[in-house]
Amino acid sequence: MIVPVPVSDVMATDVVTVSPDETAREAARRFREEDVGSLVVAGEDGRPVGIVADSDLVSLLADDRPLETTVSEFMSTDLVTASASEPIEDAARRMRDHGVDQLPVLDGDDLAGLVSVRLLSYYLPQVLLRQVGAPDSDVEDWEFTYSDESEAGLDVGDVATFSKTLSVGDVERFARASGDTNPLHLDADYARETRFGRRIVHGVLALGVVSAALARLPGLVVYLSQSVQFVAPVDVGDTVTARCEVIERLGKNRYRLETTVSDGDGVVVEGEATVLVDPSSPEETGVDVAIPRPE
Repeated sequence: MIVPVPVSDVMATDVVTVSPDETAREAARRFREEDVGSLVVAGEDGRPVGIVADSDLVSLLADDRPLETTVSEFMSTDLVTASASEPIEDAARRMRDHGVDQLPVLDGDDLAGLVSVRLLSYYLPQVLLRQVGAPDSDVEDWEFTYSDESEAGLDVGDVATFSKTLSVGDVERFARASGDTNPLHLDADYARETRFGRRIVHGVLALGVVSAALARLPGLVVYLSQSVQFVAPVDVGDTVTARCEVIERLGKNRYRLETTVSDGDGVVVEGEATVLVDPSSPEETGVDVAIPRPE
């Protein structure tokens, strides 16, 4: 069973709000006291009518406008929101299309929470790559799934998968990043004379898709250990799929998973992983979810 993750499962619920009639001075005090990067502006009925980022306040001061200016005069009114019930993929797509990195979340017309790039990245790591400037072409072929066996949080039987094509660019970037410049992976003429007869992907790069699948698990995942056996080579340009199934609860938020990587012909990497999974709610993790909007 593939279970879409709704925004309500990811959002922060402790949203800091201000009234449109409050002054810039009062808003500045809220920024300092609440230690956040934005304030949702709510009307008398509690419904959001705008948003103020700390950068908006800085701009107001830079323009020598008085601190008694009301929030309604400098808030952003072109408010982009998410629905509490919609899939997180839809919210991530809206952030990208509108160039924002946080969305007030509505349950009907009522303000229910706030979702940010940082919170989404626990479930959708590719949104964080887009935020730091990775081209969409680098992530457009990624495919994630998460199958929740019990529908009650992470448990035995749950399965996460991740699929990606390992391109020439991926192999060359990995060689530069890791320092592994074995010509078997980079030099076609050299590779033709080896037992493989062609360039192949670094084994650790193929294993890396397991880490991507683990990042799809609900919560903040810490990779503790991995046993691995490289069963078959992966050709450059092949699409591989990692499959990670929870097979044992170890206690203290630790889990053991069976991990495999397959290409079109079968399993190429197999092993077991141990992970520590912290809950993803801001109250439990202490994550600061109020991220200033990009300039």
